[in-house]
Amino acid sequence: MSLDASDANHHSGCLSLRRLFKLKPQSVPKSFTEQVNSTHICDQTLKASDSERDTDITDLTSRVFYDTCCDFGSSKFSTATYQWEAPPVYSDPPSPNDSIRGEIRHTIETMIDTLDSSLRLLSLQIHSHPELMFEEIFAHNLLSDYMESHGFSVTRHYLGLKTAWKAEYTHGQGGRTIGINSEMDALPEIGHACGHNLIAISGVGVALAIKSALETYNVPGTVVLLGTPAEEGGGGKIILLERGAYKGMDACLMCHPSPGPELSSFVVSSLAMQSIDAEFFGQSAHAGDAPWEGANALDAAFLAYSSVSVLRQQIKPDHRVNGVINGSKRAANVIPDYAKMRWYVRAPTRDQLTRLTERVSACFEGAALATSCRLKITKNTPYYDLRQNSILAAAFSHEISLKSGSVGQYPSGASTDFVCVIIKSSRYIPIDHFRSRVMFHTATIPTQPNGGNHSPAFADSARTAEAHKACMITTKALACTGFRVVADKVFFMQVCVLFIG
Repeated sequence: MSLDASDANHHSGCLSLRRLFKLKPQSVPKSFTEQVNSTHICDQTLKASDSERDTDITDLTSRVFYDTCCDFGSSKFSTATYQWEAPPVYSDPPSPNDSIRGEIRHTIETMIDTLDSSLRLLSLQIHSHPELMFEEIFAHNLLSDYMESHGFSVTRHYLGLKTAWKAEYTHGQGGRTIGINSEMDALPEIGHACGHNLIAISGVGVALAIKSALETYNVPGTVVLLGTPAEEGGGGKIILLERGAYKGMDACLMCHPSPGPELSSFVVSSLAMQSIDAEFFGQSAHAGDAPWEGANALDAAFLAYSSVSVLRQQIKPDHRVNGVINGSKRAANVIPDYAKMRWYVRAPTRDQLTRLTERVSACFEGAALATSCRLKITKNTPYYDLRQNSILAAAFSHEISLKSGSVGQYPSGASTDFVCVIIKSSRYIPIDHFRSRVMFHTATIPTQPNGGNHSPAFADSARTAEAHKACMITTKALACTGFRVVADKVFFMQVCVLFIG
């Protein structure tokens, strides 16, 4: 990923990170250089404050490296990795002795290997039938049928959402509940350019592998897999959360594909996001005969677009504002009396998002005033910034590092409705004072140059055999981590202590 604004593959326009941070290359050895026990992990994690992002780093394991969010697209990675001299303290990886037993890992991996060909078929079928948010009927039926055929109790059209579903399996009496998410929706025009076909099958694989381990080792517990519609702007998980879908889960996991070095993985943060609809209402008139009688709503939209473009010069490098003007079929000789825009405003924290949203809204207001148009601003449900549970993430990092070359942490420039599950599902203390019991992980897949998420090239990459292989490696590591939540009381208490903070 580009580390300098002058790099050929760097398109974000961010301030050069070489001017912000002093970087040093570091090779990745084949084994961890340091081992720590689980008590140390928990103690170290508890010492971290809510401002972890701004604290200094000591030396983490050389398997963990750090990257920049400035180029979310595909770039050419060097064989060396880079480590900030002062990145945030994340967590120490668990000792190899502080993980699931080898035979349990073998059971989980064997089950996923057994399912491999059928999961591949599911992925290709979903990829070949891209469906927009809240329209994922084909994926809903396909995945519901599959989970039901593998012994799960399936609730279709879950909680009143026609394309949501819930697959649940319980072994024994009592025990903890592990949740997993499977996303399904595609993007307009470019299909599965965010790889949700891979997210869908990963969730399926994780759920079935944990079920197999619960049965094999007679561990009481419950697995809940949610089919979550409308991540791409519809906030499907937020709706499900508000209707109680996540109630009773002790932890929740999911993954997401991204570009990057072969067989590498990242445990990422994400930006808070506010989507805004700006509508301008003007007055129609004959554009040639009496244009002075009109008020041009399209002019207002273009003026607003230009104003936001000027605003970008004065916003921080890790803030984002992007928008489109909705298409119109009006005639060219009629002064447009209506124009609509959709904007995404992003910032690292909720407070920064609020302030940036106010500045962007001012651009819309100024455009309306200048063109004598009426303005209607609609702010949709926000996605907040993601804060990982570092105990879960460290356990996952250990599992994934056994199979692939590197595990990293970086702040992503993207956003997700999964964050709202974290923020609003606290059962113990007020929202502003807890840390999450969730983990959101990205698995890299081979991509073309400049073929990152939300590009046609990424849609092509998301159906390749190489992408499927990377997805299965991630699925195995997630399943091992999820099973440990259910089966390992000490580990789960560490996760909860961090959650309560």
